[in-house]
Amino acid sequence: MNKTKIQLFTLSVIAAATLAACGGNGESSANNTTTPSEVTPASVTLEKIGGFSTNQFDESAAEIPAYDPASKRLFMVNALAGAVDVFDLSDPENPTLINTLDTNDVLAGSVVNSVAVANGIVAVAIEAPIKTNLGRMALYRASDLTLLSARTVGAQPDMITFTPDGNTVLTANEGEPSDDYQIDPEGSISVIDVRDPRAPIVRTASFSAFTGQEASLRAQGIRIYGPGASASQDFEPEYITVSADGTTAFVTLQENNAIAKIDIATATVTNVFPLGEKDHGAVGNEFDASDSDGDTINIRNWAGVIGLYLPDAMASYTAADGNTYLITANEGDARTWGEDNPAYFAGDASKGFVEEFRVKHLVNRNGWAGRLNDDLPAQLDDLANGGLLNPTVFGYCGAVAGNPNGCRADDQLGRLNVTWTMGYRTDANGAPILFNSTGVEDPAGDRLMYDKLYSFGARSFSIFNEEGVLVFDSGSEIERFLASDDCKVGSTRNLNCKDFFNSGHDEGNALDSRSDAKGPEPEGVAVGKIGDKTFAFIGLERIGGILVYDVTDPSAPVRVDYYNTRDDWTNNPADPAVLPTVGDLGPEGLVFIPAKDSPTGEPLLVVGNEVSGSTAVMRVNLSF
Repeated sequence: MNKTKIQLFTLSVIAAATLAACGGNGESSANNTTTPSEVTPASVTLEKIGGFSTNQFDESAAEIPAYDPASKRLFMVNALAGAVDVFDLSDPENPTLINTLDTNDVLAGSVVNSVAVANGIVAVAIEAPIKTNLGRMALYRASDLTLLSARTVGAQPDMITFTPDGNTVLTANEGEPSDDYQIDPEGSISVIDVRDPRAPIVRTASFSAFTGQEASLRAQGIRIYGPGASASQDFEPEYITVSADGTTAFVTLQENNAIAKIDIATATVTNVFPLGEKDHGAVGNEFDASDSDGDTINIRNWAGVIGLYLPDAMASYTAADGNTYLITANEGDARTWGEDNPAYFAGDASKGFVEEFRVKHLVNRNGWAGRLNDDLPAQLDDLANGGLLNPTVFGYCGAVAGNPNGCRADDQLGRLNVTWTMGYRTDANGAPILFNSTGVEDPAGDRLMYDKLYSFGARSFSIFNEEGVLVFDSGSEIERFLASDDCKVGSTRNLNCKDFFNSGHDEGNALDSRSDAKGPEPEGVAVGKIGDKTFAFIGLERIGGILVYDVTDPSAPVRVDYYNTRDDWTNNPADPAVLPTVGDLGPEGLVFIPAKDSPTGEPLLVVGNEVSGSTAVMRVNLSF
């Protein structure tokens, strides 16, 4: 037998051993565990093998997936329909739409926000027609969609998940305010015993114990800033992950830049910890801040600019040291309520609350009155008449006392979207210290002094331990990789990423168009364990595609793949003639299907793409 034949024989034996091991008995896939005998790959790559398109552009027609191994059914939240699309996934190369599950029989006019599956039971999170009203959780039999039960939960249940044993369902009740911010329900987490799916028992983990502690929480770095909101109103649970032993849930509070820790046995919030700040002036934390710098990629440090992690999705896993680690996709999110109401931008603060503002308008030396009836937030207008940059911090881009000079130029910091609610100088009570237009502190002045500028999202993924201590952050790596010669996009990986760096959903050929906002926007994350290794799959909302990292060592993740199936970057994907062939845009939710649960005996990744309205089925190819 020659050397080549020996190598091929060895690889085939390893592959056969892998498939045999994958077919054995193992623990629940909710634990992201595999059979002890499963072969550990050296690395993995993604390959799209199937999909389904709704042909609905930017309508959120495919968002959150969940999979039932017994019935081989895939459940995909279709927000456009306010329902769940049900697919036969027995042939992953040709997923077939077999039904659509709506929830009008549970609550008339309701919509589905999230779906999860365990032990043959489908759980859905149902939002009321008026989102500030109480929502519902409903259970269905996966095999025939029979409604088993429904229960009332908190306002706007936005995400739903099972504990690893399938005995408990948890919903993240986001409790967003009304558009005018006059109604602001409390955020909460519903903890539901579903051991008898026909008679579930609901308990509520509330944040009421934190009301009255707002000053202390803010001092710790937790954002509580909604107009007139208490802590329990301001906390907006976004996403839940559960420890492998099923005792502890962790919940992202996205707008608050924090994570809540829940004791499941007692349905109690035991802690809320801040996620901290990312210094974009530090080496390793560079980013591109402008969409108007001559279509160039300008990844650099920006002293005085601070990134808020503001994660959306989060996943957890157990590392070799036996500890639980949390992976966050640091999308960033601004509160922008009432932005479509002209009265708000005319100065009526009772019509909404918008915290986002461009740097060039925030620190215009002439003040911001010129933005009235355009994009000037009413609450900011009530606070002062203009903003200044601290020249000690921002002198590198030209700031002097009373004049930001070049710092507000479009090719510098001018186009960057920041929150006006943070970074200005305050007294011990949190009240703004005022300055005059020449930059001198003056009680009679009408200017705020910004020592820092806070941007939305960290353009990264992070790993925290279960006490909220940062173990790893990818820094500037994602943007640097997307700008490199090594990065390719397209279903055959034949196009250069850098030609579409930080591009958007509907303007693929508009290089740099998202640099002033949140860059590539890491949004979704799923983890899967294969053999002794754990891999994280991270969806990038804007340029699109899935990053794959080996996170087995939580302090030193290694990128192993990036796969973006978008092929058409020139034509408008909103064109009905273009959309079916453009590829997958805007990955939102991801689910890893381990080999032991897969209809093919191979690990799969299913992605819901909200912008293209498409479901992508990807094979996780193993290399040894």
